[in-house]
This record gives sequence, C-alpha cells and structure tokens, in this order.
Amino acid sequence: MNLHFKSLILNLEFVNPLVWGVPLFIVLVLVELTYSHTHDKKLYQWKDLLASSAMGLGSVLIGPLIKLISAAAIFYVVYELFNPEVNGVRTNILGYESFGWAWYIWLICQFLDDFTYYWLHRFNHTVRFMWAAHIVHHSSKNFNFGTGLRNGWFTLLYKPLFYMWLPAIGFHPEMVLVCLGIEALWQFQLHTQFVPKLGFLERFLNTHTQHQVHHAKNLEYLDKNHGGYLNIFDKLFGTWKELDENVEIEYGVVHDPESYNPLVIVTHEYANIWRDIKKSSSVYEAFMYTFGEPGWSPDGSTKTVKQLQR
Repeated sequence: MNLHFKSLILNLEFVNPLVWGVPLFIVLVLVELTYSHTHDKKLYQWKDLLASSAMGLGSVLIGPLIKLISAAAIFYVVYELFNPEVNGVRTNILGYESFGWAWYIWLICQFLDDFTYYWLHRFNHTVRFMWAAHIVHHSSKNFNFGTGLRNGWFTLLYKPLFYMWLPAIGFHPEMVLVCLGIEALWQFQLHTQFVPKLGFLERFLNTHTQHQVHHAKNLEYLDKNHGGYLNIFDKLFGTWKELDENVEIEYGVVHDPESYNPLVIVTHEYANIWRDIKKSSSVYEAFMYTFGEPGWSPDGSTKTVKQLQR
C-alpha cells in the first residue's frame, strides 16, 4: 500500500499539466505587463499585481497538498470502489468495462469535465458559501493575466467533490486530473484584453471577450459566461452573454473588499457571512445567509443578482 501511495504521488506530479503551466503563467504576465506599459495601456497596478501574485503563490503552496488528498482520498478511492477488478478486468459496478485510454475516451472525459466545470463555476456564483471562496478571483478591478493568478485558497477543499462522479462511472483518475489541468490552462489564458473576438470560434468556445463579460460588474453582465473552454452550456442553460463593445466594462465585484492585503481578500466574505448570521432571527435566515444566493435578505434590504436584473 505504501509503495502504491508513493507511486501515486509521483504520477500526480507527472500528469498534472499545471506543473508545466506555472512558468508559462509568469512569462505571460511579464510579457503583457511590458506590452501594456509600452503601449500606454494601464492594465496593471503594482499593489493589485502583488496581491494577486501572493494569492497565486498561496495556491501553488497549498494546491499540491489538497490535490494529493483529493486524488488519493477521493478520485482513486471512488475509482477503486466503483470499478473493481473482475477476472483481471476493471469493471464498473453497473456491469460494463471501465473506460480505457483511447483518444475518443479522452475527448469524452474533457467534454464532461467542462460540463462539470460549468456547474461548479455557476454554483460558485450562486451559493454564498462557495462565492466566499470564489469572490477572491473576481475582487480585482483589473482584468489581466495577473488577475488569472488570483485564486481563492478554499475552493480547492470542495472542488474535487464535483468531479468525483467521473472516476465513479469509469474514467481513470489520472485522466480526470489531466483534463482538470487542461481546463485550468485554458481558463488562465482567457484573462487578457489584447485578444479580439475570434469570429467563428465565438459560436462554441468560451473566449477572451466572453470572459471579460464574466469578470465585469456591470449589472447586465453579472453571473454570465460560466463555461470553461466551451460556451454551449451557458447557451443551453441561459447564462451566456456576448460582449457589447459599445459598453464600457467595470471590473471587480459589487461589494469590494477595498484592500490589497491577501488575507483580507481571501477571508472578507466569510466575515460578512458571519456578521449576517449573528443578526439572523431564525435558523432558516442563518441558513439562507450562508447557502442562499449572494445578496439574499429576509426583508429585501439587499438583493440577489436576479432580483437586481429584474
């Protein structure tokens, strides 16, 4: 068991595309930073970039431990539980042979990964306790590759729970991890204003301009474009919005933490939740303040995004 566990650790490091992506992230930030300053495009603020970098570094330090736990304690355990070996063949408990490594299996896994990412991302915006973790990524008033580094540390604690169904139905855990890494690489490179609309590709891909919409705090743009590298689920479930180039975008969040302190940025919404729970007059109100939509209030003194848009 110990040898298998050590082998698992080595395999996780090998298959994780983000191991190779981090140096690329740094290069892209430096290139965009240089280009924006030489072309009089003030896309970066030093305090903001330092805060984003600090939170990105925190994710790099915390991430491997959490991902190891998630892969070893969730993905692999679920895979073994639902896909035991029967006469030397991995067989799902529903009776079919577990999926192998054929190219079309990779495509199916990546597609289902994107479907899962859509719902994870949508819940990150519509369940307040999850929003408290995800708001970190939206808290910058800038939209650049530096913002792509700004990730909440606590999202990693529940994210694997959304993906555990993939190894359960027969996808190998390492395949799932690679697909997760590819998704993350695509998501990072979306954080730039220097890529225009991409013509035909805009019909099915989640592109840079569509992700600008996602990071905007303009009322009509709130809670739109949750997709990973595809936009078909946004279009299917009513959350897609095209960028209107005649509308000036304001980036950030409606309730800004007004701080460059990484610890404040990472935790401020949890403090807000606790403040609201303390003023609750019932268990129901405390529950809704925690797990209802951000902005929910029993008396309508604050409103959710849907209420504001109506």
